[in-house]
Amino acid sequence: MSRIGKLPIPIPDGTTVNVKGLDVQAKGKNGVLNVTVNDTVTVEVEDGKLIVKSATNLKEHRKYHGLYRALLNNIVVGVSEGFTRKLELVGVGYRASVKGKDLVLEVGYSNPRRLTIPDGIDAKCEKPTQITLWGIDKQEVGQFAAIVRETRPPEPYKGKGIRYAGEQVRRKAGKTSVIGQGP
Repeated sequence: MSRIGKLPIPIPDGTTVNVKGLDVQAKGKNGVLNVTVNDTVTVEVEDGKLIVKSATNLKEHRKYHGLYRALLNNIVVGVSEGFTRKLELVGVGYRASVKGKDLVLEVGYSNPRRLTIPDGIDAKCEKPTQITLWGIDKQEVGQFAAIVRETRPPEPYKGKGIRYAGEQVRRKAGKTSVIGQGP
């Protein structure tokens, strides 16, 4: 049995979860999210907690137990609190700004890169070198953060680029020249 799948999901105040067959819907102060579970698991609401149970003890069924528990936990947390992802820009002249529905990145290319912010995601730039992404769907927030990071990933020699907040970039030593030794 899955260790993660066994854990009950607490439902916070102000959040409601409806289970209709294989469809699970969570409503909260931030919005509404849905997940359709596989028929190998059953979902029940008991005493303000969401409980996921595996139908059988077969390996094919057990592998979905923890997966759907994690997906259901993500929608409950998303509609009640939301998810935040922070990015940092490191490099001389690197900066970001939000203009309308676009995230404008000036990261060393000849022209600024414009990324359209998807619906359901809010982007803010408190400082020109920091980007904060917020949304209720964890997968969408993470995917857009990966797309932003992909425009200029951190390079290992000088450490310049876009990185997640707190990410450690492993640095490499540059070239060294040896003087006075011939062939």
